Amino acid sequence: MSHREQTPASAYAERLDRVRTAMRERDIDTMLLSVGSDLPYLTGYEAMPLERLTMLVVPLDDEPTLVIPRLEAPRVRHLHGVFAMAPWDETEDPVALVADLVGRRPERVAVGDTMWARFVVDLLGHWGSDRTTYLRSVEVMNALRTRKDAAEIAALAAAGAAVDRIAAELQAGRIPLVGRTEAEVSADLGARIIAEGHDVVNFAIVAAGANAASPHHHPGDRVIAEDEIVLCDFGGTMAGYCSDITRCVFTGSSVPAEIAEAYDVLFAAQAAGVAAGVVGVACQDVDRAARRVITEAGWGEHFVHRTGHGIGMEAHEDPYMVEGNTQPIEVGHAFSVEPGIYVQGKWGMRLEDIVVATAQGPMPVNTVDHHLIPLS
Repeated sequence: MSHREQTPASAYAERLDRVRTAMRERDIDTMLLSVGSDLPYLTGYEAMPLERLTMLVVPLDDEPTLVIPRLEAPRVRHLHGVFAMAPWDETEDPVALVADLVGRRPERVAVGDTMWARFVVDLLGHWGSDRTTYLRSVEVMNALRTRKDAAEIAALAAAGAAVDRIAAELQAGRIPLVGRTEAEVSADLGARIIAEGHDVVNFAIVAAGANAASPHHHPGDRVIAEDEIVLCDFGGTMAGYCSDITRCVFTGSSVPAEIAEAYDVLFAAQAAGVAAGVVGVACQDVDRAARRVITEAGWGEHFVHRTGHGIGMEAHEDPYMVEGNTQPIEVGHAFSVEPGIYVQGKWGMRLEDIVVATAQGPMPVNTVDHHLIPLS
């Protein structure tokens, strides 16, 4: 049974109650959600990106209704008392059905960020734009989705534990590296991600030697050699929630002094970033904490990206751990802490965990060894 099937109807009902509260605070009459992550967050159902309209109609003071193609309806776990179902047939106009459900001309409508433009244009034909104000659903959904509830945190922890097991295999030398191409190792990691219970592989970066100086290197036909650092950043989606981890290993017995010294700095910077992720602290302070360690050690110019990103149903979402983001960290925020040091033409390194902010302090969901492991 998947995590979504295990999630009780009461959890979705509670989320919809919070949505209505947010709508009321913003004087929004109706929210319309189509494909994207907001829909499964509220219903447990992930719509296929079809030309056929799927739409969750959320009125301020009435039961939500899922408008869905009849042929897709069997895929929905219908949560009675949480939302109604309105399957439509091939000869019907689903946009007209949505308009009928909304009823009178709404004054303020929040529209899903990833809704296809064709459906928005068709809705304009029903209501026009002279007396209806259209807003983005992010104004309602973003703050709700960034604060993960207990079920979501459990899902993130399960996904994190799964990729931890793969990282442990990597560190133990049970995933062959030397003599294989980066692409071959990437495919191996992807297969293990699926074998560990993920539904989708989101990415599996494998970057050896100088290639590791490119933070988002695309694994290619370069053969991994002895005595070089190999950066592996991989994750997927498991029961609707994402994993993301980065670990580095060294394909030799003796790590060169420059790499070892830089990695000690990286290790300390990542630990400082995790420790800074305390409820009430500004998101930018996580970035500052990690960056300060790297900069003071003389590697500042080689740390070229933000320290972290939010994670949940999407691999990258709010909140972002970056300079200028003064948003306070809240209980339930989940985010990566992943400083890196990249020396062009020579080597690169990154160390990444997913962290959940709790009232008791930062809780990493990745706990596998953080050291640079020599493999021979």
